Amino acid sequence: MRISPFRRVAALGAVTLIGFGVAGALGSAPAYAKANSEVTVVHGIPGQAVDVYVNGEKTIPDFQPGKVAGPLSLPAGEYDIALTEPGEAIGSALLKVDNAEVPGDANISLVAHLSADGEPALTPFANDTAKLAAGKTRLIVRHAAAAPAVDIRAGGQPVFEDVTNGEEGKADLDAGTVSADVVLAGTGTRVLGPADLDLKEGAATIVYAVGSAEDETLDIVSQSITGLHSAPDGVPSGDGGQADGNGSLPWYAAATGLLLALFGLTRLATSRR
Repeated sequence: MRISPFRRVAALGAVTLIGFGVAGALGSAPAYAKANSEVTVVHGIPGQAVDVYVNGEKTIPDFQPGKVAGPLSLPAGEYDIALTEPGEAIGSALLKVDNAEVPGDANISLVAHLSADGEPALTPFANDTAKLAAGKTRLIVRHAAAAPAVDIRAGGQPVFEDVTNGEEGKADLDAGTVSADVVLAGTGTRVLGPADLDLKEGAATIVYAVGSAEDETLDIVSQSITGLHSAPDGVPSGDGGQADGNGSLPWYAAATGLLLALFGLTRLATSRR
């Protein structure tokens, strides 16, 4: 039986940690203008519940794999973050990062996940909370799994291509429901899905591919950020608001819409970072 990633870290006493690299991108605002940042914590490592400590205080107890917690409102500054087995002392942390810098006035997802090599990692992602046009939604897909590069498809067509561990794809789309799946890059070999994603108007849906391909624990964890409407707030619809889809693909229902959507999404895929 394969040893769990967390236990492997405890045994070797080594872990790959990535600090708050978003600080460089987000920390350019002057200190006097900084408000608290919102920090959401995502548990994407299979097989081990944890307690999450922030500066020595147990902040999220018994945090289960596949769950999302927060957002926490944190002033700009440096933080010590540690993950322990539930009930264990912080000195026995399974995964920790000291002096992690949180910039002000930012929206961050802090993701515990597996690296491409299958080692536990703690990676921050800066969330795009820019306002959306009426009727639009934002889809963000993040590769946080011990798996090769993948393509993310919508309606069987690639939307984000050749996404590797630690990268994301992002696009602003018409709100609705889309059937999405994940395949090995450049192939039709499906590794996740298909799953219906309900992409709500005025919200950002963030989808994380987590787990391990080798251990057959690949899974999807999702996070939603609401309140991104811009005036006018919503688009009147004869069906009572945003499309609920029920598995249908509003963007792809008509041939014209299909061509326009695929053209636009293909271009947007190049903005992946």
